[in-house]
Amino acid sequence: KAAFINFISDEEWKSIEPVSSWFGPSSLLMSSMSALFKLSMWIRHGHGYLTEKLGIPVWGSYAVFGLATLFLGMVLGLVSEALGTDW
Repeated sequence: KAAFINFISDEEWKSIEPVSSWFGPSSLLMSSMSALFKLSMWIRHGHGYLTEKLGIPVWGSYAVFGLATLFLGMVLGLVSEALGTDW
């Protein structure tokens, strides 16, 4: 507590460089990281729902998410091909 009070009262905070805009909370990079963390939490909750509420074995939950990933990749590939986009 004393160190924090000295940090403020001695104005040591002025010598610290601010966070660059690239790493700021509203930057594209940090927004993307936030979206990935939210997706991982959604997957975790989905896994819990499948295994605990529906009684699907763990390997069955993995199979569901694996098939969903393959299906999503196939759909994105078809849309990309239909639009003529080369990734």
